[in-house]
Amino acid sequence: MPMGLRAKFNLMLLAAFVIGLGLAAAVSWRIVQRNARREVLAEAGIMMAQADAVIDYTTQEIEPLLVDQQKLRFLPQSVPFFAAEANLRALTKKFPDYTFKEAALDPTNPADRPTDWEAAIIAELRQNATLTQYVSTRDTPQGPILSLAHPVRIDSRDCLTCHSTPAAAPPAMIDLYGSKNGFGWTLGSVQGAQIVSVPMRVALARANRLFLFYLGGLAVVFALTLLLLNLLLHYVIIRPVRRMAAIASEVSLGNPDAPEFEVRGHDEIGSLAQSFNRMRRSLVNAMKLLEG
Repeated sequence: MPMGLRAKFNLMLLAAFVIGLGLAAAVSWRIVQRNARREVLAEAGIMMAQADAVIDYTTQEIEPLLVDQQKLRFLPQSVPFFAAEANLRALTKKFPDYTFKEAALDPTNPADRPTDWEAAIIAELRQNATLTQYVSTRDTPQGPILSLAHPVRIDSRDCLTCHSTPAAAPPAMIDLYGSKNGFGWTLGSVQGAQIVSVPMRVALARANRLFLFYLGGLAVVFALTLLLLNLLLHYVIIRPVRRMAAIASEVSLGNPDAPEFEVRGHDEIGSLAQSFNRMRRSLVNAMKLLEG
């Protein structure tokens, strides 16, 4: 069975839609995924800023108040990074997937030893001395996790008081942590990293819903466009052509009384109708001459 004009028209539109939808899907998928990553990175940046604020407050306000007590007993609460971890630990109780840690390759406090993935981040920061931050993602059973890391660089000689040699360290700190860990640090070196980790599953789920909504909207727009174009095709092209074909069939079968096609408009179909009517009249006159 030969394919009609409507079927050919719809197949061409469908092919164009599939190609266009594929391109739109590829572009929009990258956009929503990139926006989801930016959203998660912004959350990580807020957490890092909060940790820095606690560190600065502890350094400027708390540490000077505990100088005398530090001579008698080492107080971890006076260590800025310890204070930041303790402060953000309250957040992780409500949101377990949100974490902050100041990991070091050779920490004084064994709790600050890095895991394998944290050690890989510290190695990256050590190899690239110009990096001020490092962003990475890792897959977990709970979904992908984004980590924002800032290098812990020894840029002050005050840090070497506790981390150069055991002999130079406060005796109270040696009593608490021992003399085997956290020494040998040098000025300007990167010894660890502040690492904020934020789950991506919520942002990615929201991005996926937005992506599906966008594609669904495109499909609805295409369906409405296809319907309107089919109506236009039927009333403007197919119906007039069918009418002309029916009149031509009657004339060809010897019916000179077949009506002329009513011309409407001055477009291509109207021009075709005028030419058809002239041809019909010429054919009818020719048939009358033959009969006479």
